Amino acid sequence: MFRNISLALVFAAIAGTAGATTLTVFDGIAAGKASFDSTVTAAGGTVANSVWGSGGSGTELDFGEYKVTRNNGGSIWMTGYGTMSGSVIDISPTGTSSGIGAFDSGITFTFDNPVNALGFEVGDWATCCHPSALFMSFDGGAPIQVANALTYNDGVFPSQSDPTSNVYEIFVAAFDDSGSFNSVSFWGDGFGEILLAGGHVKYALLDPGTLPPAPVPLPAGGLLLVSGLAALALRRRRKAA
Repeated sequence: MFRNISLALVFAAIAGTAGATTLTVFDGIAAGKASFDSTVTAAGGTVANSVWGSGGSGTELDFGEYKVTRNNGGSIWMTGYGTMSGSVIDISPTGTSSGIGAFDSGITFTFDNPVNALGFEVGDWATCCHPSALFMSFDGGAPIQVANALTYNDGVFPSQSDPTSNVYEIFVAAFDDSGSFNSVSFWGDGFGEILLAGGHVKYALLDPGTLPPAPVPLPAGGLLLVSGLAALALRRRRKAA
């Protein structure tokens, strides 16, 4: 009886080390989109796709199930770039790290129905002005760093149209199954560089707790507890044998 309770406590303590609910994707466009799809599918969700058409401008762009606005309330102009799947918005960071810029230069997706997974293409990133990081935030919550470049090479990935050719085009995404959200903001802090976002947008709503948990190390006290319970359970087994 005691042995079974001890082993159950050990397993419960080990299980309690997992529980992270935030994941990110940072890869070339083709690989990144495949990673997004597989993550959503594994969590039992359904991927919604939106490829941005040509043209479009104003202070708010309506894509049917969601709208896009600039974080500073300014105007948006859509353009094409490289081998990206559709039109993109120029959100090049302006200002300095100690002044207005970064978040204000970015964009926010506002959805008619809640989501907790969003990904899209990013172009012409990390070609200068390092370090350069990219961030996403669900409903104005804590920023999630989805990519970071310390050198030019950190932003180079195979082209989706020709895998033998390298381009400064990537796919980034963030997942947070701790809740559901109606807005997701995106921005970069590489002041002085060009930054484009859009192309092929993917999003989904996952059930709570369906993302694969990441292991979280136990504090020293927790490790001692697990070790002690395991040793005690083993001693009881030997005495019972």
